[in-house]
Amino acid sequence: MILMGKGQWAAACVLACGVAATGAAAAQQGSGDMPGMADMPGMAGMPGTTPAGSPPMDMAHMSMTGAFGSYGMAREASGTSWQPDSTPLDAPTFMLGPWMLMAHGYADAVYDDQGGPRGASKGFSSSMGMLMAQRPLGDSGTLGLRAMLSLDPLMGANGYPLLFATGETANGQTPLVDRQHPHDLFMELSTSYSLALSGGSSVFLYAGLPGEPALGPPAFMHRMSGMDIPEAPITHHWLDSTHITYGVLTAGFVHNRWKIEVSTFRGREPNQNRFDVEAPALDSGSARLSFNPGPHWSLQASGGYLHSPEQLTPRVNETRVTASAAYTRPFGVSNVWATNFAWGRKIDAPGRTLDGFLLESELVLHDLNTFFARIERVDEDELFTAPPASPLQGRAVTVDKISVGYIRDVRVAPHVKLGAGALVSRYGYPAALDRAYGSDPTSFMLFLRLRVG
Repeated sequence: MILMGKGQWAAACVLACGVAATGAAAAQQGSGDMPGMADMPGMAGMPGTTPAGSPPMDMAHMSMTGAFGSYGMAREASGTSWQPDSTPLDAPTFMLGPWMLMAHGYADAVYDDQGGPRGASKGFSSSMGMLMAQRPLGDSGTLGLRAMLSLDPLMGANGYPLLFATGETANGQTPLVDRQHPHDLFMELSTSYSLALSGGSSVFLYAGLPGEPALGPPAFMHRMSGMDIPEAPITHHWLDSTHITYGVLTAGFVHNRWKIEVSTFRGREPNQNRFDVEAPALDSGSARLSFNPGPHWSLQASGGYLHSPEQLTPRVNETRVTASAAYTRPFGVSNVWATNFAWGRKIDAPGRTLDGFLLESELVLHDLNTFFARIERVDEDELFTAPPASPLQGRAVTVDKISVGYIRDVRVAPHVKLGAGALVSRYGYPAALDRAYGSDPTSFMLFLRLRVG
């Protein structure tokens, strides 16, 4: 069964980009900003982007710079990655002596039904909580601490059903196929130190156990275009699967809107024991160049070598290359449009070269109505690696997926929202997969979520 041929896939991408452009144009016309205002230092995340019904943004948001350079905090996403400066920053912030602390997180209760013969149903909960702290240290230095935890391990080692998702293992013997693995209890425990130089420049060091190296775009649960979607992208292991890495050291240089950084880290992905802290190693490396050309854009290109990333194929190493462009545009009163396009390439040695593409977009209206969509295309060769044997074993196939959804929120307290939502997914793949996946599967999720920040 082929839901979208190459021409239809291209048309879908053009249509999604066109909708994004239309939304951006509306944002431009309806923003009411003075020309050049968004480019002024400190304007990103100002009260004009604070959701309706919440209090004015804390003064700490307006006065504190980022942990890695002399720019607004809104620019920083997961690990040391960047996002657009105009990304709204609405999280509880408070001062404790010289420390500025900020917290945010979410908890989702999900009913998941994946269609077709290889699909399954499951109720589960996913969650993430993060606490960040930073303070001045020395004449021009900044010390940063970050802790991020998840109760995902409680959903079980098999994670949740997700057609065409691959990567990692639940038992150390067979791979997870058509399922998304749970995140570890400890998603990040990191520290950083940056030193401001003259002319808008800075240098920084970042260390994590676990942490996130300088490879790929911001992780999907941290970028605004994807953070409200309750399912992981099937391109996760092409783009941002290194966001939980046991052993990371990153050094970087920032000059105004540019950042270049290099990392050494452990290439092996987390094992099936999701509650522990694994032994660190520094056997892999990466480099990333980031550029924010204006307040609404963030671009990155990165590449890395991953030593033995998969536990079940320890002799296979991977070279990964990624590039992405993120666009965020607040407009009107409590409205935001966020879009991200990303490409990732896995070059396995020994093995194949496999590409993954992602286009996702989110529109938030009046802070309480969220519309989202995600389109993906992946070259996948791990769908038939687990028993029983299949004539398709080892074959690379191209899979398309599109998911759309909506969330309705109510604000129950400052910085706290409770919402209900749904998403539906459809797929396209070669007819040779019909016997395994059916000719026309449809998947859906129904969910409740509590979000802080």
